[in-house]
Amino acid sequence: MIFRILFLFTVAFIFCGYFASAQVDSTSVKKDSTLLLKVTNAPKVVDTMPRHNPRKASIRSAIIPGWGQLYNKKYWKVPIVYTALGIPAGLFFYNKKWYERTNYAYAVSLSPNPSPDSLSKVHPDLLPLVERNASSSLVNYRNDFRKNMDYCVIFFLLAWALNIVDATVDAHLKEFNVTPDLSLRLKPVLSNNNYGIGLVLDLHKAKAPPIESR
Repeated sequence: MIFRILFLFTVAFIFCGYFASAQVDSTSVKKDSTLLLKVTNAPKVVDTMPRHNPRKASIRSAIIPGWGQLYNKKYWKVPIVYTALGIPAGLFFYNKKWYERTNYAYAVSLSPNPSPDSLSKVHPDLLPLVERNASSSLVNYRNDFRKNMDYCVIFFLLAWALNIVDATVDAHLKEFNVTPDLSLRLKPVLSNNNYGIGLVLDLHKAKAPPIESR
């Protein structure tokens, strides 16, 4: 008899606990749904903070060298960009001029009886080679100037590409914080039971100012 009473009491206790937990769960679901409804109906906060666009910097530097640096407000880099482009450009025209001179002198040297008019058009530095019929030397000089022209074109295009890369990287780094929070410090390091000192650089991404919703 006692065991039956205990059994019934246990069953009643279990059912009461089940119904109580079900009631609590239903209440919490209602609260959660109410909270979700409130969050859903809350006014949307739009981040209107202007962002730096790396794509614009890349396109501008590709069109006009230095334009991307101006867009990034790195004005001091513009003279460097034009110096890097101006040196190979100037050397290209210098080698091109001497390539044409040596090519003309080589053509005159191949003539068995060059006219005085054609000899007068030969550059004074190349005239002794023409008079000695040193065609092989003139060909070597001409080929060297031609090779230098090709190198100048390569370096010019490389400088142009580096100008684009520099503008793009600077535009990406605009979103990072460049403040005293950007710290470089020494930190003790434990490795393989050996103590040492490590150099730690903390990079903190720039945080947008908090936006208050009304």
